[in-house]
Formats: sequence, C-alpha cells, structure tokens
Amino acid sequence: MPKTWILTGSLDNFRATRHHGFRVIGAKERRRRLAEQIEPGDRIVLYVTGVQAFGGILRVTGEMYEDRSRIWPGKPDKPDPYPWRFETEPVVVLDESDFVPAEELAPELEHVRKWPREHWRLAFQGQLRTVSEADARLLERRIREAVPA
Repeated sequence: MPKTWILTGSLDNFRATRHHGFRVIGAKERRRRLAEQIEPGDRIVLYVTGVQAFGGILRVTGEMYEDRSRIWPGKPDKPDPYPWRFETEPVVVLDESDFVPAEELAPELEHVRKWPREHWRLAFQGQLRTVSEADARLLERRIREAVPA
C-alpha cells in the first residue's frame, strides 16, 4: 500500500522544485533513515513553511539515490544538499496564490491531533512524516478543490 508523506520546505525550496518541473525531490542529510522508507508509488504532499500552506502533491516514480548537486537553496545559515533524492511526477500542484492554508485543515487532520489545538504548527516541524489514509484523502481532496476551474 503506497504511503503519503508530508514534506516540509520553504517557499524558496518549493520554487526550486517547480523550476525543475516537480520531477525531483530531496530529503535532508539527517533524514536518510526516513528517506529509505519512501518507495515508488508513494505520494508526497508539499507543505510550505512561512506561508503555512499546502502547495501540491507529487508521486514518487523512482528509487532513492544520492546526489549532492545543488538544487534547493535551503536556509542561508544551514546549507544542505538534500542528497537523498527521488524522481517524482506532479499529481496536482497549485500556484502560490491557490495554496491551501494549513490552519483551515489542521482541525480535521488526525496527524495534528497529537498536539494541543493552539500549537497545531508543531505538527509540521521537521522535514518529513507520514500521514494516515484518512489524512491523505482529505489533503488530496482539498488540494484538488483549490485548482482554479
């Protein structure tokens, strides 16, 4: 059964991923063990920090590989090559003006219920996490609904 992951990244990293046609995604150096669990067919929901919103869904199409060439800017004080990479394809990707605010979905997401309601943002700290099938369905439905007609 394919898993659904939430990948947290900055708006600059989202833009860099867009620049590459949403055909590659990378995990941070210290996330190798999690990245090793990602398999072809899994889905990745893009959560954009700063704006605190969901920007799209990608499907993993290839096995993990290591590549340290620079694609994503990351944080200026903590550069990271995001070396654990996967080939991906866009399932649905939103324009920045159409992003789905996470605060609207937070009360409905099982994953977020682990934290006190006022601290929902803690659910999206750290780069990578899996979510339940119910959360995956909700995220996909809301992201698809945000696509302009």
